[in-house]
Amino acid sequence: MTPGLRDWLALDALPGLGPAKLAPLVRRWREGDDLHWPQGWLAALPASLAQPLRLWLEHPARSPLTPAIDAAIGWERADSLHHLLHPGHPAWPELLNQLPDPPTILWAKGDLAILSRPAMAIVGTRRPTREGQDNAARFARALVEKGFCIASGMALGIDGAAQRAALQVGGATIGVLGCGVDVIYPPRHASLYRELLAGQGLLLSEHAPTTRAHPRFFPRRNRLITGLSLGVLVVEAAEKSGSLVSARLALEQDREVFAIPGSIHNPQSAGCLRLIRQGEAALVRDVDDMLADLSTWQVAALDPLSKPLDRSLTAMGAPLDDAANPPASTPSLLSPSPSSPSSPALAVSPVAPESPLLAALSDAPTPVDLLVELTGQSVAELQLGLLELELDGWVAQTTGGWVRRGR
Repeated sequence: MTPGLRDWLALDALPGLGPAKLAPLVRRWREGDDLHWPQGWLAALPASLAQPLRLWLEHPARSPLTPAIDAAIGWERADSLHHLLHPGHPAWPELLNQLPDPPTILWAKGDLAILSRPAMAIVGTRRPTREGQDNAARFARALVEKGFCIASGMALGIDGAAQRAALQVGGATIGVLGCGVDVIYPPRHASLYRELLAGQGLLLSEHAPTTRAHPRFFPRRNRLITGLSLGVLVVEAAEKSGSLVSARLALEQDREVFAIPGSIHNPQSAGCLRLIRQGEAALVRDVDDMLADLSTWQVAALDPLSKPLDRSLTAMGAPLDDAANPPASTPSLLSPSPSSPSSPALAVSPVAPESPLLAALSDAPTPVDLLVELTGQSVAELQLGLLELELDGWVAQTTGGWVRRGR
Protein backbone atom coordinates (compact mmCIF):
# COMPACT_ATOMS: atom_id res chain seq x y z
CA MET A 1 0.00 0.00 0.00
CA THR A 2 1.30 3.44 -0.95
CA PRO A 3 0.85 6.46 1.32
CA GLY A 4 -1.57 8.99 -0.12
CA LEU A 5 -1.87 12.74 0.32
CA ARG A 6 -3.58 12.53 3.72
CA ASP A 7 -0.90 10.12 4.92
CA TRP A 8 1.92 12.47 3.88
CA LEU A 9 0.10 15.36 5.54
CA ALA A 10 -0.15 13.30 8.72
CA LEU A 11 3.58 12.58 8.64
CA ASP A 12 4.28 16.25 8.02
CA ALA A 13 2.10 17.22 10.98
CA LEU A 14 3.72 14.84 13.48
CA PRO A 15 5.41 16.98 16.16
CA GLY A 16 9.13 16.34 16.26
CA LEU A 17 9.34 14.60 12.88
CA GLY A 18 11.08 17.02 10.53
CA PRO A 19 12.42 16.44 7.01
CA ALA A 20 15.84 15.29 8.24
CA LYS A 21 14.37 12.54 10.46
CA LEU A 22 11.83 11.52 7.83
CA ALA A 23 14.34 11.39 4.95
CA PRO A 24 15.79 7.92 5.75
CA LEU A 25 12.30 6.42 5.82
CA VAL A 26 11.33 8.07 2.54
CA ARG A 27 14.56 6.86 0.98
CA ARG A 28 13.88 3.28 2.08
CA TRP A 29 10.35 3.53 0.72
CA ARG A 30 11.56 4.88 -2.64
CA GLU A 31 14.26 2.24 -2.97
CA GLY A 32 11.71 -0.54 -2.69
CA ASP A 33 12.68 -1.64 0.80
CA ASP A 34 10.13 -3.61 2.84
CA LEU A 35 8.78 -0.40 4.33
CA HIS A 36 5.11 -1.04 3.67
CA TRP A 37 2.52 1.53 4.58
CA PRO A 38 1.45 1.86 7.31
CA GLN A 39 2.78 -1.03 9.40
CA GLY A 40 6.36 -0.80 8.19
CA TRP A 41 6.46 2.92 8.90
CA LEU A 42 4.92 2.49 12.34
CA ALA A 43 7.54 -0.11 13.20
CA ALA A 44 10.38 2.11 11.96
CA LEU A 45 9.26 5.24 13.84
CA PRO A 46 10.14 5.77 17.50
CA ALA A 47 7.25 5.11 19.87
CA SER A 48 6.76 8.82 20.57
CA LEU A 49 5.93 9.35 16.87
CA ALA A 50 4.34 6.02 16.06
CA GLN A 51 1.70 6.44 18.77
CA PRO A 52 0.10 9.67 17.44
CA LEU A 53 0.33 8.35 13.87
CA ARG A 54 -1.41 5.12 14.87
CA LEU A 55 -4.14 7.12 16.63
CA TRP A 56 -4.74 9.12 13.45
CA LEU A 57 -4.83 5.98 11.30
CA GLU A 58 -7.24 4.13 13.56
CA HIS A 59 -9.33 6.96 15.03
CA PRO A 60 -8.91 10.08 12.87
CA ALA A 61 -11.81 11.87 14.58
CA ARG A 62 -9.92 11.70 17.88
CA SER A 63 -6.55 12.69 16.48
CA PRO A 64 -5.16 16.21 16.99
CA LEU A 65 -3.59 15.86 13.52
CA THR A 66 -6.95 15.80 11.74
CA PRO A 67 -7.83 19.53 11.79
CA ALA A 68 -4.57 20.51 10.07
CA ILE A 69 -4.97 17.72 7.49
CA ASP A 70 -8.57 18.71 6.72
CA ALA A 71 -7.55 22.38 6.43
CA ALA A 72 -4.81 21.51 3.93
CA ILE A 73 -7.18 19.42 1.80
CA GLY A 74 -9.73 22.23 1.88
CA TRP A 75 -7.12 24.75 0.77
CA GLU A 76 -6.13 22.63 -2.24
CA ARG A 77 -9.74 22.17 -3.32
CA ALA A 78 -10.59 25.86 -2.95
CA ASP A 79 -8.66 27.01 -6.05
CA SER A 80 -7.47 25.34 -9.26
CA LEU A 81 -4.09 27.01 -8.78
CA HIS A 82 -3.60 25.34 -5.40
CA HIS A 83 -1.63 22.09 -5.23
CA LEU A 84 -0.18 19.92 -2.49
CA LEU A 85 2.93 18.04 -3.61
CA HIS A 86 4.42 15.04 -1.82
CA PRO A 87 7.02 12.37 -2.74
CA GLY A 88 4.39 10.20 -4.43
CA HIS A 89 2.85 13.01 -6.49
CA PRO A 90 3.36 12.78 -10.29
CA ALA A 91 4.68 16.35 -10.42
CA TRP A 92 7.09 15.91 -7.50
CA PRO A 93 10.50 17.41 -8.50
CA GLU A 94 12.80 14.40 -8.75
CA LEU A 95 15.93 16.44 -8.03
CA LEU A 96 14.68 17.10 -4.50
CA ASN A 97 15.11 13.41 -3.73
CA GLN A 98 18.87 13.98 -3.77
CA LEU A 99 18.68 16.30 -0.76
CA PRO A 100 19.59 14.91 2.67
CA ASP A 101 16.40 16.51 4.02
CA PRO A 102 13.83 16.85 1.22
CA PRO A 103 10.51 18.41 2.19
CA THR A 104 7.57 16.19 3.05
CA ILE A 105 4.91 18.53 1.68
CA LEU A 106 5.28 21.38 -0.78
CA TRP A 107 2.48 23.92 -0.99
CA ALA A 108 2.26 25.07 -4.59
CA LYS A 109 0.35 27.87 -6.30
CA GLY A 110 0.42 28.31 -10.06
CA ASP A 111 1.33 26.20 -13.07
CA LEU A 112 2.64 22.75 -12.08
CA ALA A 113 3.77 22.05 -15.66
CA ILE A 114 6.74 24.34 -15.01
CA LEU A 115 8.26 21.61 -12.84
CA SER A 116 8.79 19.56 -16.00
CA ARG A 117 11.38 22.09 -17.24
CA PRO A 118 15.07 22.10 -16.24
CA ALA A 119 15.67 24.94 -13.80
CA MET A 120 18.57 27.29 -13.23
CA ALA A 121 18.75 29.29 -10.00
CA ILE A 122 19.72 32.96 -10.17
CA VAL A 123 20.53 34.61 -6.84
CA GLY A 124 22.25 37.71 -5.57
CA THR A 125 22.21 40.73 -3.36
CA ARG A 126 19.09 42.65 -2.41
CA ARG A 127 20.99 45.88 -3.12
CA PRO A 128 22.44 45.39 -6.60
CA THR A 129 24.14 47.90 -8.81
CA ARG A 130 22.51 48.86 -12.07
CA GLU A 131 24.98 46.60 -13.84
CA GLY A 132 24.02 43.73 -11.54
CA GLN A 133 20.34 44.16 -12.29
CA ASP A 134 21.06 44.29 -16.02
CA ASN A 135 23.19 41.14 -15.83
CA ALA A 136 20.50 39.26 -13.90
CA ALA A 137 17.92 40.18 -16.53
CA ARG A 138 20.24 39.41 -19.46
CA PHE A 139 21.21 35.96 -18.18
CA ALA A 140 17.61 35.14 -17.27
CA ARG A 141 16.39 35.98 -20.77
CA ALA A 142 19.20 33.99 -22.38
CA LEU A 143 18.55 30.94 -20.19
CA VAL A 144 14.84 31.08 -21.02
CA GLU A 145 15.74 31.05 -24.72
CA LYS A 146 17.73 27.85 -24.08
CA GLY A 147 14.72 26.12 -22.51
CA PHE A 148 15.40 26.71 -18.82
CA CYS A 149 13.02 28.07 -16.22
CA ILE A 150 14.41 30.48 -13.63
CA ALA A 151 14.27 29.53 -9.95
CA SER A 152 14.78 32.14 -7.28
CA GLY A 153 13.46 33.42 -3.97
CA MET A 154 11.31 36.40 -4.98
CA ALA A 155 13.60 38.67 -2.93
CA LEU A 156 14.32 42.29 -3.75
CA GLY A 157 17.25 42.99 -6.03
CA ILE A 158 18.78 40.24 -8.16
CA ASP A 159 16.05 37.64 -7.51
CA GLY A 160 13.24 39.91 -8.62
CA ALA A 161 15.17 41.28 -11.62
CA ALA A 162 15.83 37.77 -12.94
CA GLN A 163 12.31 36.48 -12.41
CA ARG A 164 10.66 39.56 -13.89
CA ALA A 165 12.90 39.38 -16.98
CA ALA A 166 12.01 35.72 -17.49
CA LEU A 167 8.30 36.53 -17.40
CA GLN A 168 8.69 39.50 -19.74
CA VAL A 169 10.01 37.26 -22.53
CA GLY A 170 7.33 34.63 -21.99
CA GLY A 171 9.55 32.34 -19.92
CA ALA A 172 8.78 30.32 -16.82
CA THR A 173 9.90 31.00 -13.28
CA ILE A 174 9.63 29.30 -9.89
CA GLY A 175 9.48 31.43 -6.77
CA VAL A 176 10.46 29.53 -3.62
CA LEU A 177 9.21 31.35 -0.55
CA GLY A 178 10.14 31.58 3.10
CA CYS A 179 6.48 32.13 3.95
CA GLY A 180 3.10 30.81 2.85
CA VAL A 181 2.38 30.91 -0.89
CA ASP A 182 -0.49 33.34 -0.26
CA VAL A 183 1.74 35.81 1.60
CA ILE A 184 3.30 38.54 -0.52
CA TYR A 185 6.81 39.03 0.77
CA PRO A 186 8.44 41.40 0.39
CA PRO A 187 5.34 43.62 0.02
CA ARG A 188 7.09 45.68 -2.66
CA HIS A 189 6.89 42.64 -4.93
CA ALA A 190 3.10 42.57 -5.06
CA SER A 191 3.16 43.32 -8.79
CA LEU A 192 5.74 40.59 -9.46
CA TYR A 193 3.61 38.15 -7.45
CA ARG A 194 0.59 38.93 -9.65
CA GLU A 195 2.62 38.79 -12.87
CA LEU A 196 4.05 35.41 -11.91
CA LEU A 197 0.63 33.87 -11.29
CA ALA A 198 -0.79 35.45 -14.45
CA GLY A 199 2.07 34.11 -16.58
CA GLN A 200 4.19 30.97 -16.55
CA GLY A 201 4.89 31.07 -12.84
CA LEU A 202 4.80 28.76 -9.84
CA LEU A 203 5.15 29.54 -6.14
CA LEU A 204 6.46 26.84 -3.79
CA SER A 205 6.80 26.73 -0.01
CA GLU A 206 7.26 24.26 2.81
CA HIS A 207 5.07 26.47 4.96
CA ALA A 208 1.29 26.40 5.20
CA PRO A 209 -0.75 29.33 3.83
CA THR A 210 -0.85 32.48 5.99
CA THR A 211 2.57 31.66 7.48
CA ARG A 212 4.46 34.92 7.81
CA ALA A 213 8.05 35.29 6.65
CA HIS A 214 10.73 34.77 9.30
CA PRO A 215 14.53 35.00 9.05
CA ARG A 216 15.01 31.41 10.20
CA PHE A 217 12.96 30.15 7.22
CA PHE A 218 15.22 31.57 4.53
CA PRO A 219 18.29 29.28 4.80
CA ARG A 220 16.01 26.26 4.43
CA ARG A 221 14.21 28.00 1.58
CA ASN A 222 17.59 28.41 -0.14
CA ARG A 223 18.25 24.66 -0.10
CA LEU A 224 15.07 24.17 -2.13
CA ILE A 225 16.01 26.84 -4.68
CA THR A 226 19.33 25.13 -5.39
CA GLY A 227 17.89 21.64 -4.96
CA LEU A 228 15.34 22.23 -7.73
CA SER A 229 18.02 23.46 -10.12
CA LEU A 230 20.84 22.04 -12.23
CA GLY A 231 23.02 24.93 -11.12
CA VAL A 232 23.07 28.33 -9.45
CA LEU A 233 24.28 31.62 -10.88
CA VAL A 234 25.48 34.21 -8.35
CA VAL A 235 25.18 37.59 -10.03
CA GLU A 236 26.29 39.97 -7.27
CA ALA A 237 26.96 39.13 -3.62
CA ALA A 238 28.72 40.87 -0.77
CA GLU A 239 31.39 39.13 1.32
CA LYS A 240 28.76 38.06 3.86
CA SER A 241 25.65 37.27 1.89
CA GLY A 242 22.78 34.82 1.85
CA SER A 243 23.68 34.18 -1.77
CA LEU A 244 26.95 32.62 -0.63
CA VAL A 245 24.88 30.30 1.57
CA SER A 246 23.03 29.26 -1.59
CA ALA A 247 26.35 28.68 -3.36
CA ARG A 248 27.57 26.49 -0.48
CA LEU A 249 24.33 24.51 -0.51
CA ALA A 250 24.62 24.03 -4.27
CA LEU A 251 28.15 22.67 -3.87
CA GLU A 252 26.97 20.28 -1.16
CA GLN A 253 24.19 19.14 -3.50
CA ASP A 254 26.66 18.54 -6.36
CA ARG A 255 25.14 21.31 -8.44
CA GLU A 256 27.12 23.57 -10.74
CA VAL A 257 27.96 27.01 -9.31
CA PHE A 258 28.58 30.01 -11.56
CA ALA A 259 29.55 33.57 -10.69
CA ILE A 260 29.76 36.77 -12.69
CA PRO A 261 32.99 38.67 -11.96
CA GLY A 262 32.82 42.33 -11.07
CA SER A 263 35.05 45.23 -10.15
CA ILE A 264 37.44 44.68 -7.23
CA HIS A 265 36.25 48.09 -6.01
CA ASN A 266 32.58 47.05 -5.86
CA PRO A 267 31.63 45.58 -2.44
CA GLN A 268 28.73 43.76 -4.09
CA SER A 269 31.20 41.81 -6.22
CA ALA A 270 33.35 40.64 -3.31
CA GLY A 271 31.40 37.43 -2.75
CA CYS A 272 31.49 36.46 -6.43
CA LEU A 273 35.21 37.16 -6.67
CA ARG A 274 35.85 35.03 -3.58
CA LEU A 275 33.88 32.11 -5.02
CA ILE A 276 35.87 32.32 -8.25
CA ARG A 277 39.24 32.74 -6.52
CA GLN A 278 38.65 29.73 -4.26
CA GLY A 279 37.62 27.58 -7.20
CA GLU A 280 34.09 27.13 -5.88
CA ALA A 281 32.40 28.82 -8.84
CA ALA A 282 33.06 28.98 -12.55
CA LEU A 283 33.63 32.45 -13.96
CA VAL A 284 31.01 33.15 -16.61
CA ARG A 285 30.68 35.96 -19.12
CA ASP A 286 27.57 34.72 -20.89
CA VAL A 287 25.21 31.75 -21.02
CA ASP A 288 27.49 29.87 -23.43
CA ASP A 289 30.07 29.70 -20.62
CA MET A 290 27.43 28.11 -18.38
CA LEU A 291 26.39 25.58 -21.01
CA ALA A 292 30.01 24.58 -21.52
CA ASP A 293 30.28 23.58 -17.86
CA LEU A 294 26.87 21.93 -17.88
CA SER A 295 28.12 19.61 -20.62
CA THR A 296 29.35 17.33 -17.81
CA TRP A 297 25.69 16.60 -17.01
CA GLN A 298 24.78 13.57 -19.08
CA VAL A 299 21.46 12.01 -19.99
CA ALA A 300 22.16 8.31 -19.58
CA ALA A 301 19.79 5.58 -20.68
CA LEU A 302 17.66 4.50 -17.73
CA ASP A 303 18.65 1.17 -16.23
CA PRO A 304 15.48 -0.77 -15.35
CA LEU A 305 17.42 -2.61 -12.64
CA SER A 306 18.62 0.53 -10.90
CA LYS A 307 17.01 1.74 -7.70
CA PRO A 308 14.37 4.51 -7.87
CA LEU A 309 16.72 7.13 -6.44
CA ASP A 310 19.49 6.17 -8.86
CA ARG A 311 16.99 6.41 -11.71
CA SER A 312 16.06 9.95 -10.69
CA LEU A 313 19.71 10.97 -10.49
CA THR A 314 20.41 9.58 -13.94
CA ALA A 315 17.22 10.92 -15.47
CA MET A 316 17.88 14.44 -14.21
CA GLY A 317 21.44 14.38 -15.58
CA ALA A 318 23.64 13.72 -12.56
CA PRO A 319 27.35 13.98 -13.33
CA LEU A 320 28.81 10.63 -14.33
CA ASP A 321 31.86 9.26 -12.51
CA ASP A 322 33.68 9.18 -15.84
CA ALA A 323 32.15 12.17 -17.62
CA ALA A 324 35.14 12.42 -19.92
CA ASN A 325 34.44 8.98 -21.36
CA PRO A 326 30.67 8.43 -21.41
CA PRO A 327 29.30 5.35 -23.15
CA ALA A 328 28.96 5.82 -26.89
CA SER A 329 25.21 5.26 -26.65
CA THR A 330 24.72 7.97 -24.02
CA PRO A 331 23.47 11.25 -25.55
CA SER A 332 24.48 14.53 -23.93
CA LEU A 333 21.67 17.00 -23.36
CA LEU A 334 23.88 19.92 -22.42
CA SER A 335 26.99 19.22 -24.43
CA PRO A 336 28.80 21.60 -26.78
CA SER A 337 27.45 21.55 -30.28
CA PRO A 338 29.55 19.17 -32.42
CA SER A 339 29.26 21.54 -35.33
CA SER A 340 30.90 24.37 -33.39
CA PRO A 341 33.25 23.22 -30.63
CA SER A 342 34.07 26.78 -29.61
CA SER A 343 30.40 27.78 -29.30
CA PRO A 344 28.73 25.59 -26.67
CA ALA A 345 24.99 25.24 -27.11
CA LEU A 346 22.22 22.87 -26.25
CA ALA A 347 22.61 19.87 -28.50
CA VAL A 348 20.20 16.99 -28.72
CA SER A 349 19.96 14.07 -31.06
CA PRO A 350 17.03 14.24 -33.49
CA VAL A 351 13.83 12.69 -32.20
CA ALA A 352 11.75 10.71 -34.65
CA PRO A 353 8.07 11.65 -35.08
CA GLU A 354 7.08 8.11 -34.01
CA SER A 355 8.40 8.79 -30.47
CA PRO A 356 5.92 7.32 -27.91
CA LEU A 357 5.92 10.62 -26.05
CA LEU A 358 5.20 12.55 -29.23
CA ALA A 359 2.41 10.11 -30.07
CA ALA A 360 0.74 10.91 -26.75
CA LEU A 361 0.46 14.60 -27.66
CA SER A 362 -1.99 16.42 -29.91
CA ASP A 363 -2.94 20.02 -30.64
CA ALA A 364 -4.93 20.03 -27.37
CA PRO A 365 -2.81 20.87 -24.29
CA THR A 366 -1.90 17.76 -22.29
CA PRO A 367 -0.75 18.27 -18.67
CA VAL A 368 2.29 16.43 -17.34
CA ASP A 369 0.32 14.33 -14.85
CA LEU A 370 -1.78 12.95 -17.71
CA LEU A 371 1.37 12.26 -19.76
CA VAL A 372 2.66 10.22 -16.82
CA GLU A 373 -0.46 8.03 -17.07
CA LEU A 374 -0.39 7.82 -20.87
CA THR A 375 3.30 6.95 -21.26
CA GLY A 376 4.15 5.20 -18.01
CA GLN A 377 7.25 7.40 -17.73
CA SER A 378 8.36 9.24 -14.60
CA VAL A 379 8.23 13.04 -14.40
CA ALA A 380 12.02 13.10 -14.70
CA GLU A 381 11.97 11.07 -17.91
CA LEU A 382 9.18 13.25 -19.31
CA GLN A 383 11.08 16.42 -18.46
CA LEU A 384 14.07 15.36 -20.51
CA GLY A 385 11.99 13.93 -23.34
CA LEU A 386 9.85 17.05 -23.63
CA LEU A 387 12.90 19.30 -23.59
CA GLU A 388 14.48 17.31 -26.44
CA LEU A 389 11.24 17.40 -28.44
CA GLU A 390 10.82 21.12 -27.80
CA LEU A 391 14.36 21.96 -28.88
CA ASP A 392 13.87 19.88 -32.02
CA GLY A 393 10.68 21.81 -32.75
CA TRP A 394 8.19 18.95 -32.27
CA VAL A 395 6.33 20.22 -29.17
CA ALA A 396 5.57 23.44 -27.33
CA GLN A 397 4.40 24.30 -23.85
CA THR A 398 1.19 26.30 -23.57
CA THR A 399 -1.33 27.13 -20.89
CA GLY A 400 -2.73 23.83 -19.68
CA GLY A 401 0.13 21.58 -20.78
CA TRP A 402 2.11 20.46 -23.81
CA VAL A 403 0.99 20.41 -27.47
CA ARG A 404 2.31 18.76 -30.59
CA ARG A 405 3.67 21.01 -33.34
CA GLY A 406 4.24 20.42 -37.01
CA ARG A 407 7.73 20.90 -38.41
